[in-house]
Amino acid sequence: MVLDSRKQEIIVIAETNESVVARLTNELQNNGFYNFKFAVNGSEVYKITRLYYENPEAISLIIINEDLPECQVNVLCESFSDEEGGVFIPVIVLKSDPFSTEEDPLLSSKKMVYSINKNFSSIEFLMAVKFFTLLRNEKYLRYKQQEILLTELAERKLIDARIQYLVIHDELTGLLNRSSLEQHIQLTLSRNISRHFSLDSALLFIDLDRFSLLNELEGFDVGDRLLIEVISLIRKTLNDVGVLARIDSDKFGLFLVNCTLQQAESWSQKILTGLDDFRFVIGSIAYNITASIGLSSLNSSKTMVHPRELISQAHQACCMAKTYGRNKVWKYDIEDTVVRERHRDIYWVPILREALIKERFFLVFQPIVKLSNGEISHYEVLIRLRNETGAVIEPYEFIPAAERMGLIHGIDLWVVEKAIDYLAALPPRLAHICLAINLSSVAFQDLSLLPMIKQKLEMTGVRAERLTFEITETAAVENYKQTRSMINRIRALGCRFALDDFGAGFCSFNYLKTFPVDYVKIDGQFISNLVNDETDQMLVRSMHQIANKMGKKTIAEFVETPEAISLLRKIGVNYGQGYIFGRPSEHLLEQSVFQIEKIL
Repeated sequence: MVLDSRKQEIIVIAETNESVVARLTNELQNNGFYNFKFAVNGSEVYKITRLYYENPEAISLIIINEDLPECQVNVLCESFSDEEGGVFIPVIVLKSDPFSTEEDPLLSSKKMVYSINKNFSSIEFLMAVKFFTLLRNEKYLRYKQQEILLTELAERKLIDARIQYLVIHDELTGLLNRSSLEQHIQLTLSRNISRHFSLDSALLFIDLDRFSLLNELEGFDVGDRLLIEVISLIRKTLNDVGVLARIDSDKFGLFLVNCTLQQAESWSQKILTGLDDFRFVIGSIAYNITASIGLSSLNSSKTMVHPRELISQAHQACCMAKTYGRNKVWKYDIEDTVVRERHRDIYWVPILREALIKERFFLVFQPIVKLSNGEISHYEVLIRLRNETGAVIEPYEFIPAAERMGLIHGIDLWVVEKAIDYLAALPPRLAHICLAINLSSVAFQDLSLLPMIKQKLEMTGVRAERLTFEITETAAVENYKQTRSMINRIRALGCRFALDDFGAGFCSFNYLKTFPVDYVKIDGQFISNLVNDETDQMLVRSMHQIANKMGKKTIAEFVETPEAISLLRKIGVNYGQGYIFGRPSEHLLEQSVFQIEKIL
């Protein structure tokens, strides 16, 4: 019945190019349309339509070239969309560039007009034809039938048609959406698995650089216009090669079938070159738009189960392109060190979240002794993780991942809270025990740290001077103003501070002069070979003398031998820390002064 009705519907094709006319009629005939009227100028279009003046419903659709001789297309569109007169004839305009940045009067008139590229894709064209013929029928139905029931039915069908279109398309750009892209990739995967039709393919993940900044400066409407212009540019560059889809706000995917990795890289460079020559003009300002492109390949010999795997690989490569400077192409490589690091980070996220919930973290304590008499001054608090099997995991394995994945703040707060609880639980005879809490490099950018420390001290009654917080030299310098402010506020509570790993980052002594710390911990790399290296001896002596002049105590890390202890005492270093004094332990080491003096 549908095919019979389509045979009666008249479609007017107004085009001078015979090859275009042949393609249009072929596409329409394959979908059940057979009744065509042809025109080569505007006069002939009006002559054809006048024959159906009394019966405008007979004309289903007009397809017209924007440059048709003797024709003002915008006037024609207005005359065929006279709702008061009951004329609802949709028009599809064949244009050279339907995504022009200039205001298009055809699109702004809210009539049944749709602009499409002259080199249109079959899917887009047929969807537009079906949509507008259905829209036309519904308009006639609502015009002729006044009953509420029939009006609601017509609107419902109109909505359904719109939904069907949006199921596979992005509303703003008209591109395929992510779901449709995955379907195209899945088709290739299925063919490769069957081995009947194996093809190498590639996916380009295109992400506009700093697009969110332009949205903030110029507004979302301008951002939308930029996306449309960029898509128009990419389409011209590709010349209908591949399947282009919008994955997210400013992220697009280009799937290239029967394409080697080298060919895909060449297309990527062409896109970057096109964008480099492009200027997005807003008033008197011209923006230079760049993009980062991640490239992943799908070989016929490669096993891949789901399209999202290919998209994920291309996305990871795109992230690498942004990390290493933007405006470049990055090929996905499983052996890439940064990619492996990202995989490790993803692996650690659920483990660390569960460890916080199920209390799988625990604290260990390492003594710091006075080199002058061997007394234990205080203990450094270190964190460990015990996995499901009971094995202990060292912090160097999970702390970097926690910092990169934004989980470190929760771990820092947990360490501080547990350390204060530990001090509060000690018996009165150990009320003199002090702890140095080793926090992450970003701990002092967490605004919740100060109120938590203050509240915890008040609740437990622990004296603030029993706490020393350690911050690395690198973190202190990189976030100097904010870190210094936070340290001063915590010091106002009575807590102390130590500058950890001093010398490792070649910190300017000017920072040390003004930095509010009580201790300077000399990095272990200068201590490990101190006995045999005169340069290390000279550097350690300089660090100690400068710190001492500034009123700060020095602590040597990685102290392992009696010879090193003896040399550090001659230099005048105040404290030592290392395995020779005691390894990190879950329990405080109550080593007597006599035993340590024997070591000295």
